[in-house]
Amino acid sequence: MGNSFRIESSTDGSLARAGVIETAHGAIETPAFIPVGTKATVKAVTPEALGTLRTQAVLANTYHLYLQPGPELLESAGGLGKFMGWHGPTMTDSGGFQVFSLGAAFGKRLSKFGNRKEESEKIEESLPLAKVDDEGVTFRSHRDGSEHRFTPERSIEIQHAIGADIIFAFDECPSPETDHDYQREAMERTHRWALRSLARHKELGEGSAGDQLLFGIVQGGRFEDLRRESAKAIGEMGFDGFGIGGTFLKEDMGNAVRWVNELLPKDKPRHLLGIGEPLDVLIAIENGCDTFDCVAPTRAGRTGTIYTGEGKINIGNAKFEKDFSALEVGCDCYTCKNFTRAYLHHLFDAHEMLAATLASIHNLRFIVRLVENAREAIVRGEFKKFSEEFLSRYIKI
Repeated sequence: MGNSFRIESSTDGSLARAGVIETAHGAIETPAFIPVGTKATVKAVTPEALGTLRTQAVLANTYHLYLQPGPELLESAGGLGKFMGWHGPTMTDSGGFQVFSLGAAFGKRLSKFGNRKEESEKIEESLPLAKVDDEGVTFRSHRDGSEHRFTPERSIEIQHAIGADIIFAFDECPSPETDHDYQREAMERTHRWALRSLARHKELGEGSAGDQLLFGIVQGGRFEDLRRESAKAIGEMGFDGFGIGGTFLKEDMGNAVRWVNELLPKDKPRHLLGIGEPLDVLIAIENGCDTFDCVAPTRAGRTGTIYTGEGKINIGNAKFEKDFSALEVGCDCYTCKNFTRAYLHHLFDAHEMLAATLASIHNLRFIVRLVENAREAIVRGEFKKFSEEFLSRYIKI
């Protein structure tokens, strides 16, 4: 698509910037939070509602869509956006995270972000569902046990058929607990796969849904030398933008992201994969990320965890039974304009489906609005002040 990204404002003293990504289905003003619609749906929220929340794009998962309903059906339907009734920009990840979650982490109760407590725990071994080799990944479906094979070329072919506006090169996402030697091995394999992904993307041309942007993924775990080496290598490959893989200790996220973004080309967008907690979002913006995706806001909402400017609350607590105030005073979402904490408490207590919808709507709007306000602060040259004021109010529980 040529030059698909422009920077409108930047800040002194941090890597934060405000920009615009142009896609075949519209512009994304950055920084931007991208809700996750794993199987072509953001759980409990309609595409129409997403629009009212000022959501700019949706990210779906290549692995899950490959297994159900299949890329052939999505291509016949006119692509992901048309199939799910979403008219804005779309993204698909590469399926590489599933290499990790069904391989190294399967049965170990890990996420791609580690912490030191988890590292010290004794974790039982389990037979992995995925096996990684230099050519690709052989895995068994979590749905029916059938065997499948992903290679960089196959991942790109599937993503072209799905038809998202922004797609990602195939990568290996190892455990955050992995030692330096294997992190190097996985990083170098990711670099080789990146070149193969790029070659196949070029062979397929513009893609089934028009121009598609291909992002290369930086890996390297929690190790500064590997992160910087990966950023330099991926940054020189000619991608339209970049994804930053997790696989680092969460408390080290700011440093790991900064190491990468200090070296990646400044004139291309950077997406941090799997980040969505309010504090993490601000750290990502401060350290140069333009977009980020996560299931956290809707997952939290479905369990009754509500984001507010003073921290998270559990709406199921008894103290909210007769609280007739909004979830958050001043919030402009549909839930806060029309319903009370008492009503949400009742819905969760009664196990009503509407509970998940109303809570998810609020949490998504909270994150989207936070990022909107961060963008405005960057444009005003006041991001540091904005971030400090938010952090002084927000209590992470």
